[in-house]
Amino acid sequence: MTPAQKNLTAKLGYTFKDEALLRDAITHPSHDRGDKKASSYERLEFLGDRVLSLLVAEWLFEIYPNESEGELAKRHAALVNRDCLLEIAETLALSECLQLINAEDLRRGRVNILSDALEALIGAIYKDTSQQLDVLRSVVKQLWQPFIHREAAPQDAKSALQEWAQGKGLPLPEYRVISQSGPVHAPTFVVSVQVKGHEAIEADGASKRDAEKKAATLLWQKLVKA
Repeated sequence: MTPAQKNLTAKLGYTFKDEALLRDAITHPSHDRGDKKASSYERLEFLGDRVLSLLVAEWLFEIYPNESEGELAKRHAALVNRDCLLEIAETLALSECLQLINAEDLRRGRVNILSDALEALIGAIYKDTSQQLDVLRSVVKQLWQPFIHREAAPQDAKSALQEWAQGKGLPLPEYRVISQSGPVHAPTFVVSVQVKGHEAIEADGASKRDAEKKAATLLWQKLVKA
């Protein structure tokens, strides 16, 4: 096990019995160099996505006994979306462990790659424990504890951010395209948004509008939490 992998397992508070599962979870499909067989990484990502959704739903059901289904659903969506997964992946320094052919891919698609990798890692822990949810439940609660009471962003995060700024007597949020990469049929945009007096936040998306919405959501969540 590499030093980066040891650091990862220490932060997880979990040691793999089968280290091959850990390797599968951090080996991006691009690293297979054209191997046509089903990707273990993608299969673990599929499994981790479903198990995580269940555990977060269960947790919310327990700690918010008086909330409606709709309110729980909004909270759930805020906790399992790619932006929240990215935040958690970065606290784990997951990017330092990932096996990719081209490191530039991570810069262009950081949100998608790291969020997918975290789901694969959760799937790997679930498999390593022989599908015992108690162990994984403990890991998920440890990782998601700082976020579990996060308020869900409104559907129109850009409008909410604008209203917040106006309510504080500040100028309108400023959006700026940082970069555009990838092929014409599948571009990736990186956009930043800033409210005067506050640090800018960046996000990427398959369109300029999508990236702006993600960036607005992240900044809005940060500002209302402050």
